Amino acid sequence: MNKIFQTIGLIGKPNHEGANQTLNQLHNFLLNRGYHLLVEERVAKQLPICCSEVASRSEIGKKADLAIVVGGDGNMLGAAREFSGHDVAVIGVNRGNLGFLTDLHPDDFEEPLSKVLDGEFITEHRFLLEAELIRDGRTLEIHRAMNEVVIHQGKVAHMLEMDVYVDDNFMLGLRADGLILSTPTGSTAYSLSGGGPILTPDLEAIAMVPMYPHTLSSRPTVLNGKSQVRIKFAPQNRSDSMISCDSHIPITVQAGDEVIVRQHPQRLRLIHPTDYNYFEVLRKKLGWGSTLF
Repeated sequence: MNKIFQTIGLIGKPNHEGANQTLNQLHNFLLNRGYHLLVEERVAKQLPICCSEVASRSEIGKKADLAIVVGGDGNMLGAAREFSGHDVAVIGVNRGNLGFLTDLHPDDFEEPLSKVLDGEFITEHRFLLEAELIRDGRTLEIHRAMNEVVIHQGKVAHMLEMDVYVDDNFMLGLRADGLILSTPTGSTAYSLSGGGPILTPDLEAIAMVPMYPHTLSSRPTVLNGKSQVRIKFAPQNRSDSMISCDSHIPITVQAGDEVIVRQHPQRLRLIHPTDYNYFEVLRKKLGWGSTLF
């Protein structure tokens, strides 16, 4: 019988004993089933493996049909930023804390993964954001984020002043410690901690959450996912600000700069076992109560 996935990439969490143990088990399990394996170069040297190709994440994105990410949501976010530019399916084995994006349990992955490999899975296409930094009319940097783009001060407890435009329409002048722009995927991450709404993954929406605004009328707002958000930084901001994408890739912003945040044109192909239920995940991870009757 023809395999749905021919080449499988294994992504790990460097210097993590539990993740390395799970990666080794996955490697042997998949090798015995006859798959061509690509092992991420950052972890390959830490594993007692043979007969598999060592590759970078970029090479895995180009060559693999399926990427299995072992670690926490942070590992999945890093993989998402890399793999969203390629047509590779991604599934996660949880070796982190919350694990909103990692479905498979490290002690019981063989049966559900076998079903996935046999074609029994659910596919989602999660959108990412991209942040473009503009200075003096020139684009300096563009980076992508699966969870959120955060604008914040480089110094503690310094207020930022910025004007926010949505699709070139002025929305508000904001005085706050920062601003979070979140995808539905990221709505259960930093945005949720900042008082933002939970957005189900199938929504085409962006949550905009001011961080400690200096006026009570500045509230979290849900925007159309196709919206383009332009942030203009006041010339009188006292110090450099920062943009971070998924808590990584820090970008320094100067007074008078502009940042444009919009959907990235490519998406991540995330797959789940057929018994995946988003609301069950929320109940487990957030400690929601069971049915009352």
